[in-house]
Amino acid sequence: MGQTATTCELCGREGVQTTEHHLVPREYGGTFGETAQLCIPCHKQVHALFTNEELATLYPDLKSLRANEKIHKYIKWIRKKPSSAIPLTRKSNAKKRKGKR
Repeated sequence: MGQTATTCELCGREGVQTTEHHLVPREYGGTFGETAQLCIPCHKQVHALFTNEELATLYPDLKSLRANEKIHKYIKWIRKKPSSAIPLTRKSNAKKRKGKR
């Protein structure tokens, strides 16, 4: 789970610090499943936008994750940032509402 300088599998930026993202969260059976190396901003953004349940059921692979409109817009934006940039990440309003239930 350490960080290495490589290419983010979600946004495609090179020379970024990456972390291991379980495509299906561990709590939903993804402990030994596929993982992807995501830059820190992308990894934070994925978890800010989606619950682990949503990731497990709706976005269990990079293709489905990239197809999401919010992630697509984010990728388009983050690709323009330098590899050293780590922008602030805010939880989505929809996810904030889910947490209040």
